[in-house]
Amino acid sequence: MIDLEAVVSLRAVATEGSVAAAATALGFTPSAVSQQIKRLERDTGVALLERVGRGVVLTESATRLVVSATPILADLERVRADLHGGGEPDRVAGEIRIGAFSTVVRGVMVPLIADLGRRHPDLRMPLRESEPWETVALVASGQRDLGLVHRWGNVALAIPDHLVETPLFTDVADIILRRDHPLAGRTELRPEDLGGEPWVATFESTICRQWLRRLFDGVGGAPRIVHESMEFENHLEIARAGIAVALVPRLGRPPLGPDLVAIPTVSPESIREVSAIHRRTMSDSPALRTVLDALSERAAAMVTEAGRLPA
Repeated sequence: MIDLEAVVSLRAVATEGSVAAAATALGFTPSAVSQQIKRLERDTGVALLERVGRGVVLTESATRLVVSATPILADLERVRADLHGGGEPDRVAGEIRIGAFSTVVRGVMVPLIADLGRRHPDLRMPLRESEPWETVALVASGQRDLGLVHRWGNVALAIPDHLVETPLFTDVADIILRRDHPLAGRTELRPEDLGGEPWVATFESTICRQWLRRLFDGVGGAPRIVHESMEFENHLEIARAGIAVALVPRLGRPPLGPDLVAIPTVSPESIREVSAIHRRTMSDSPALRTVLDALSERAAAMVTEAGRLPA
């Protein structure tokens, strides 16, 4: 019998381009993916991967297997979606695995999961924090069912065709300064105003860091990143100490207190579009629809008439 989980791993190698990348997308180790594919080769009696240079590609037989198995995997997911209905009109049951970036975890998902858990005790919503690029890969490969992602300006975030994207709201990021900073009295700031400042930023691999660099396109030598942290709370404390400035989203941001100010950027604005993504084959899942509807309702309640989170 063909192991469909191993077929999922083989399909991930095809879409991600390597065993290592497939393992990252699936949340496995490269060794585990390799072992699954080797077991699949023994079960089918055909070679599925061949080496090309330092990488691997699918053989013709492997490609036929993936193409043939894709409708079966989709049908199984639809069956799973039907089971989430629980057979009763008002009962929502099952599991929706969620991937989301850190600020939306704090600002949206924690209270939403708590509220839905009280209203639907048979609905499970395990949450994993992940960067948007990783979230897309996790949802696309079937490791998560619902993802919360964001796009900063023109920083690319490719969404595969078999995923459905639902726009939720627009978030804004502000420059955070100590109140005694020479620029603290401004109502808006341009990148050239901040060209000589030391910065605290997230890691190089994050979309937020990519946007900070894009923000300073055309401003020589900026941004001068001195400190790195993945926690925006740490960015606030570093700005509070007066040793760097920060760009911090409003979503999930704690109160600044009397010694910090938040100033929006112009030319360009620092805004990000927040969306939910799910696989098209999950669209009929009552459990997924329940979570997605709650997300849309909470997003509508959060935004102002201008469609952005207030300062």
